[in-house]
Amino acid sequence: MLRFILQKLAMAVPTLLLISVMVFALIRLIPGDPALLMLGDMADPQSLADMRHTLGLDHSLVTQFLIWFKAVLSFDLGFSISTKQAVLPLILDRFSVSATIVLVAVLFATLIAVPIGLIAAWKQNSALDLGLVSIATLLLSIPSFWLGLLLLHAFGIQLGWLPVVGYVSFSQAPWQAMSYMVLPVVTLTLVEVGAITRMARASTIEVLRLEYIAHARAKGLSERAVLWKHALPNAFAPTWTLVGLILGNLLGGIAVLETVFTLPGIGRLMVDAIFARDYPVLQGCLLLITFIYVLVNLCVDLLYPLFDPRVKL
Repeated sequence: MLRFILQKLAMAVPTLLLISVMVFALIRLIPGDPALLMLGDMADPQSLADMRHTLGLDHSLVTQFLIWFKAVLSFDLGFSISTKQAVLPLILDRFSVSATIVLVAVLFATLIAVPIGLIAAWKQNSALDLGLVSIATLLLSIPSFWLGLLLLHAFGIQLGWLPVVGYVSFSQAPWQAMSYMVLPVVTLTLVEVGAITRMARASTIEVLRLEYIAHARAKGLSERAVLWKHALPNAFAPTWTLVGLILGNLLGGIAVLETVFTLPGIGRLMVDAIFARDYPVLQGCLLLITFIYVLVNLCVDLLYPLFDPRVKL
């Protein structure tokens, strides 16, 4: 197990190094001068030169990258150009908001979608299967921001059950914070239920056609035992891979939903950093999301043998 983990970590190092180079290069392609943005259009050339020197922008790109990468290795992501805050605590604070919503939503979506997919596969080509697949396809087709706006209008404006705008952290008021999290979590859960249901159904149908399933039925096992004890362990492995991909994608692509629900997450922080030409914040956000994505895939690989008995480390 330890050797397997070390091998996976060693494979992740070149990936992270390559992505760090790409992130640094892409950030420099964003039009605009951070020094000019900070000082304004009326700044004199000497002030601009001093500001560029302070920000390290007067060095060559290679020197800038080496200085930045050396600082990253010591967990020093610098300071925000616009807010003067330390980047690492800032993005970790914002990331906690996004991670809470995404983790809870993916957990609920998995718990709901996997049984639905199993049942749909068990009743393949029946009216129940057609109805479940139609609902899953509909949920998969609805854009998350549009569904979020519908839920906001229904439960926030029309019924007044839940808050519409704002955010409260769990450290300040746990119960009030939960009320602000309900609609974002429900929106993401409904959207991801469609994708996970279709994957669970497809993998279960494939497993139910295997010989060992026919052998289990020939031994006189009930359909419930065949479905949950024999089909599920093998059918869940592809679904588990999809869950890992969804988790990584949502952590990096939740900006639109955070805008709809006015949540101070890492997605909105990235958007604000782009408009402000805030290089340190944007680079820190992209690096953190990349690291989390690699870590999630590593966890998926390590847990795969637990869900698929055919896979050994």
